[in-house]
Amino acid sequence: MIGNFAGGEILLLVLAALIILGPSRLPGYAAKLGQGVRYLRDLAEGAKGQLRDELGPGFDDIDWQQLDPRQYDPRRIVREALSEPRPGARPSATRASAATAATGGTEEKPVSARMRPALGAGFDPSRPTPFDTDAT
Repeated sequence: MIGNFAGGEILLLVLAALIILGPSRLPGYAAKLGQGVRYLRDLAEGAKGQLRDELGPGFDDIDWQQLDPRQYDPRRIVREALSEPRPGARPSATRASAATAATGGTEEKPVSARMRPALGAGFDPSRPTPFDTDAT
């Protein structure tokens, strides 16, 4: 299997090329395709060599597997971020009840004080989503 092509698909492409190009022109186009592939491979090797020369000995120490963007799944990253509590964060219900008890629950708090429990705590589905009227 080459890339996403299976054996049957490659055979079908070769048959289509044979029918479209004809047996007389097919060897010439196959040679041009081979030259193009070699040119691209040489170009990639040249870029890799130039990068190795510019980075010096640190090039061999780079972990290319870690830099591969295909390993990052945004759904997994978000799920882990929402499920793990931040170190040193207290539950939002405890903060809200402590603030209400301290002020008697009658005093209007500034916007920053009202938003602070929501910003410093993890997700609590029982509480409404914080909304800042001054920001809109």
